[in-house]
Amino acid sequence: MPLTTLTMQPGRTGEQKQRILDGVHAALVHAFGIPENDRYQFINEIPRENWDVSRSPNDILVEIKAFSGRSVEAKRELYRAVVRNLEACGVTPQEVFIIVNDLPMENWGIRGGQAACDIDFGFRIDV
Repeated sequence: MPLTTLTMQPGRTGEQKQRILDGVHAALVHAFGIPENDRYQFINEIPRENWDVSRSPNDILVEIKAFSGRSVEAKRELYRAVVRNLEACGVTPQEVFIIVNDLPMENWGIRGGQAACDIDFGFRIDV
């Protein structure tokens, strides 16, 4: 159940943003083995005047909060897949910055206030 936030500058069309969201989600399905329908994504658009002028206006920050347990190799594969998928959307690899925040399952309150560690999700976390 990763929670994904993409931060970028305004200016992309709705279709472009959807393709970017789809690319990040496909990478999570591929690398972390999450179910196809396990999708929780947001886009934050930061105006140019609030953006570091030394950065490309095409930059995208991908922040993923996920349950702890994924291996370093699974994370490496995620990074490669995100960059590959976003490159197909016109974002160069150097314009993609990815952060994965591993959070223990007891730190997630979901499904009506249950601790995630008390739920059987039906898929593996330790990939």
